[in-house]
Amino acid sequence: MNWCGTVYHGLPEDLYDFIETPSDYLAFLGRICPEKGVDRAIQIAERTGRKLKIAAKVDAVDREYFSQEIEPLLSRPFIEFLGEIGEADKGEFLGNAAALLFPIDWPEPFGLVMIEALACGTPVIAFNGGSVPEIIENGITGFVVSDIEEAASAMERISTINRWKCRETFEQRFSANRMANDYLAIYRWLVSRREGDGAGMTVFRSAA
Repeated sequence: MNWCGTVYHGLPEDLYDFIETPSDYLAFLGRICPEKGVDRAIQIAERTGRKLKIAAKVDAVDREYFSQEIEPLLSRPFIEFLGEIGEADKGEFLGNAAALLFPIDWPEPFGLVMIEALACGTPVIAFNGGSVPEIIENGITGFVVSDIEEAASAMERISTINRWKCRETFEQRFSANRMANDYLAIYRWLVSRREGDGAGMTVFRSAA
């Protein structure tokens, strides 16, 4: 496809506030569907003895899955199901979490919620799939794991992750300014090529 560069998503640096001292709960933010792994998040929370707050919407296509597979699990005492939350509430929800759980069961093209968490200073525990190893630096901004056991073990080490480093990584790699500069760098490179050499070349932006 004549690939010549990848530009990661970026967010405004002032969109989310950094929170240095979080609460003790785990967070899950997204959609309730099989590929997002909310059932895995529940198992991780249960194994670690942590409270899990779930902020997630249920699309029409996933309502049967929700009612049959997930809703019966929500009565457990360590789970707080918030439903869908708005943009104004995301910062507090993510920033006050000890960690974001991202236990995907599919090759996620990007996963915007991971950089939203990093913007708040919140480390991410994510299953190794899709873009995860490109976004999360294992042992630096969170942990990349292969299964529920590894995720539970990673939670025992979550205090070793520096929340300022998470925020710094967001600013350096995933800010809107970085995204714009990366686009400009690729476009300048294309323009600098001899006329006609760059015909048909493609610049990719990571999908959310």
